[in-house]
Amino acid sequence: MSRIVYVNGEFLPEEKAKVSVFDRGFLFADGVYEVTSVLGGKLIDFGGHAKRLARSLGELEMNSPVTEDELLEIHRELVKRNNLEDGLIYLQVTRGAADRDFAYPEGVKPTLVLFTQSKPGLANSPVAEVGLKVISIPDIRWGRRDIKTVQLLYPSMGKMMAKAEGKDDAWMVEDGVVTEGTSNNAYIVKDGKIITRHLGNEILHGITRAAVLRFASEAQMHVEERSFSIEEAKAADEAFITSASAFVMPVVEIDNVPLGDGKPGSVSRRLREIYLEESRKVAL
Repeated sequence: MSRIVYVNGEFLPEEKAKVSVFDRGFLFADGVYEVTSVLGGKLIDFGGHAKRLARSLGELEMNSPVTEDELLEIHRELVKRNNLEDGLIYLQVTRGAADRDFAYPEGVKPTLVLFTQSKPGLANSPVAEVGLKVISIPDIRWGRRDIKTVQLLYPSMGKMMAKAEGKDDAWMVEDGVVTEGTSNNAYIVKDGKIITRHLGNEILHGITRAAVLRFASEAQMHVEERSFSIEEAKAADEAFITSASAFVMPVVEIDNVPLGDGKPGSVSRRLREIYLEESRKVAL
């Protein structure tokens, strides 16, 4: 049975879901997106994703096609119609369909699309037991990475660069310091201190990042938000990444240099446990 997806007010079988060839998301990557995890049929940190979506739309002078309450109901209906236990809900808003022109069109209705991805055992990924191996690559993306746009070609290329070297992911470097991973925020741990890039236009303001840093503070862990270099990262005791789909995932190697004993560290393991436990408590 095909998935049921949502397109502009309708719940449709995926093979019947269509978007105009004149949609600006297709022609200009003129759109934003969010990915919300689902565990046990419930939404993880929906409020955070909805808030960031509103910010992204505002930064691009785009209108929201629905209210936050309506968006929540759409998410819940997709979970129900697809019998989704563990997985993801992808949401995309574009400026809408209009004849091709670089200038923003006026009076165009935004396009709203959502679909589910089933990921059984999402919270029990075996990768968390062995950790990720990453490479470093130059960060040559545009300057507004704080807006969660659908401009994902270079991150895709970065993942393929890592794959070509037999690794799992890439950390991007700009002006000598790490910005973030291809689809995640990056962290190192040294002498028990958690270090991660400060917020700004250079990185995405991760929803999972915010939750993890809050939980770390509540657990009396020391957090320092600042830039760090790849060389500093290679000398760290451990490292990890956070994202809506990976939660907290240990990193055990950077540019072929093992971190610590080459196994997931105690800080990242504990933070993963805390994040999953606390997020499930308030899931919608």
